[in-house]
Amino acid sequence: MHSKVAIIGSGPAGLTAALYAARANLEPLVIRGLQPGGLIATTSEVENYPGFVEGIGGYELYENMEKQAERFGTQYLDTIVTNLDLSQRPFTLETDSGQTVTADTLIVSTGASPRKLGVPGEEQLANRGVSYCATCDGFFFRNKRVVVVGGGNSALDEGLFLTRYVDELVIVHRRNQLRADPILQERAFENPKTRFTWDSVVTKILGDDTVTGVQMKNLQSGEETILETDGVFPYIGHIPNTSLFKDKLDLDENGYILTDGRTRTNIPGVFAAGDVVDHIYRQAITAAGEGCMAAMEATWFLAEEEHAAKKRGHAEAEAVTSPALGQ
Repeated sequence: MHSKVAIIGSGPAGLTAALYAARANLEPLVIRGLQPGGLIATTSEVENYPGFVEGIGGYELYENMEKQAERFGTQYLDTIVTNLDLSQRPFTLETDSGQTVTADTLIVSTGASPRKLGVPGEEQLANRGVSYCATCDGFFFRNKRVVVVGGGNSALDEGLFLTRYVDELVIVHRRNQLRADPILQERAFENPKTRFTWDSVVTKILGDDTVTGVQMKNLQSGEETILETDGVFPYIGHIPNTSLFKDKLDLDENGYILTDGRTRTNIPGVFAAGDVVDHIYRQAITAAGEGCMAAMEATWFLAEEEHAAKKRGHAEAEAVTSPALGQ
């Protein structure tokens, strides 16, 4: 398969890039990856995306964006890129389905993944009480107690979603105040199902076949306690999905792709957008904005190449048809 614009990732950045590239008649190819829609598709309610007065479900927003890009000619490939060659153009992408994709330009929008707690019991009890997606798994905790670890927007947003199902929500935060937006804090404090454990971290997740509790340590007193719970939802930040690009693109010390402020990476023809670049804002709207920028940059890049090729062609033609001086 060959495409003028290949896009790795199908979150707001990737799908906005696809929309703009498709409207430029570039027929982009979006490689959806492991999680179509990215993190936005796992968010219960999106209230701060412009144009939706009453808010919109994260998965619904993803579906709308995908259909809009498809309307203008975007194609989709349900596979994962396992290797790529950026040393020459067209770029070559190898996938786990055995397909090889070549592309004149590449837009990287692989996003970021939830950061794990890294404590005993977390890996063993993954999908058995440990979850990173309240929207996906909240129903399974009906009438139970769950723990959410974190104090940012994601922790409170997903935690408030869980209160639709659970009897009690315990938010464990390593500080004595939250970092989330004031409106989310207000809702959390007013929710009768929610209580907070401050200045504390989870040091171990307990259970054999399923989660039965967490061991916590108070960072002020050093006291360790055990809290019985049926589920644990960590929301403590994200790690950029850039392992594929190590030694291929310039990354910062935290693994985020470095760009020049115009989504251009260190390799001409390769652009990056969204949470794979942005470790400050990490919003759907900023990711979409960067996706727009990346697609426009790719469009200009291809147009400049085409213009240069035509100019060379004219010069070569004139050299052939024009008589040599002095004859």
